[in-house]
Amino acid sequence: MKSISRLALPVCLMLAPALASAQELNQADTAWILTSTALVLFMTIPGLSLFYAGLVRVKNVLSVLMQCFALTCLMSLLWFAVGYTLAFGSDGVEQGPFIGDLGNLFLAGMTMDSLNGGIPAILFVMFQMTFAIITPALIVGGFAERMRFSAMLLFSSIWLLVVYAPICHWVWGGGWLGNMGLQDFAGGTVVHITAAVAALVAALMLGPRRGFGTVAMPPHNLTLTVMGAGMLWVGWFGFNAGSAVAADNSAAMAMLVTHLSASAGSLAWMAMEWIRHGKPSVLGIVTGMVAGLGTITPASGSVGPAAAVLIGLTAGVVCYFATNWIKNKLRIDDSLDVFPVHGVGGILGTLLAGVFCSTQLGLFSGNGFSDGVDSIGGQLMVQATGVVSTFVYTAVVSWLILKLVDVLVGLRVDSDQETQGLDLVLHDERGYDL
Repeated sequence: MKSISRLALPVCLMLAPALASAQELNQADTAWILTSTALVLFMTIPGLSLFYAGLVRVKNVLSVLMQCFALTCLMSLLWFAVGYTLAFGSDGVEQGPFIGDLGNLFLAGMTMDSLNGGIPAILFVMFQMTFAIITPALIVGGFAERMRFSAMLLFSSIWLLVVYAPICHWVWGGGWLGNMGLQDFAGGTVVHITAAVAALVAALMLGPRRGFGTVAMPPHNLTLTVMGAGMLWVGWFGFNAGSAVAADNSAAMAMLVTHLSASAGSLAWMAMEWIRHGKPSVLGIVTGMVAGLGTITPASGSVGPAAAVLIGLTAGVVCYFATNWIKNKLRIDDSLDVFPVHGVGGILGTLLAGVFCSTQLGLFSGNGFSDGVDSIGGQLMVQATGVVSTFVYTAVVSWLILKLVDVLVGLRVDSDQETQGLDLVLHDERGYDL
């Protein structure tokens, strides 16, 4: 297994099960990862739940909340049963390049005293579980307001095991991309590109919502969205700074660059709206924040503060134009803009990590190239390989899963049900009864 500089080392290459040894428990690291785990779960429930719920129409608010909540429960059990071992394998077993071994089915190889580096092995499982929860939940934004609840559950379950777990292994579990030297500190490829590509494929396969492009579909409650956005911002510190898997300088730098990129992304998106439309919007500034956070995620262990600001500014502008292009030019109804924000941001951040990791850029210098790489061009080739392989594999397999689910249970509610709203049709409840 190749190694890279301490600050740029991806989380799971640092503490892969194959490297676990009889170290003593580090209480400071354990306390920080316990906290980070809670923060990342906070991103999904309630953060992402409220963020998405406010963006849909009033007749579908409960359906989105229900999807995020149910996915939290279902993905947790799947990760415990088989997801973790597919991604990381078992202790003491050399892992293959594409998928983990089955030695940790139902976490059979772990006890309360097992260590993974300086933290409990079961804590590492739980920390990674929160990533496995939020990734399928992000996909919800691509098919919001029109997919059957049963189809969503079936698709997400299969997707976790045959898309997320293998790609997680490629990058973090001792697989081929991690060994190649891909710098993805906290999930540009594993989380954001996979979720966004799956959301895009789902949006294309289901087709647009009824009235898309002719009927206004504004967010029904931006107050909920802003509340959720604030929770996402705070929770993201666990996502990125927690990926250091230690209470050290790496975590501190990841936290700083995460915050700076989110701030810059927010202001950049706001400025674009102000310049082009005459008024800055609340929806714009919180969407720019998410773009800044998603874009810095893969680079948060590779770059310094000045580069983080530049990455955030770039994210706000590029993701703004990508959102308008996909929705208004290509007419793709990615309901909550998952691909132009998370996908474009994840791609951009993964590539820029290969540039700003260089130690020869003065104020914009980062933490160094991967072992065996001696130039920006070489690192960019590694980063691009990670982006392209993740994109293609996710797109093809997600399409196949959706086809299968459509045959088994049907993907989309009928037009009358869609008009009535998923809250009543699927759950027999209303979000508001005033």
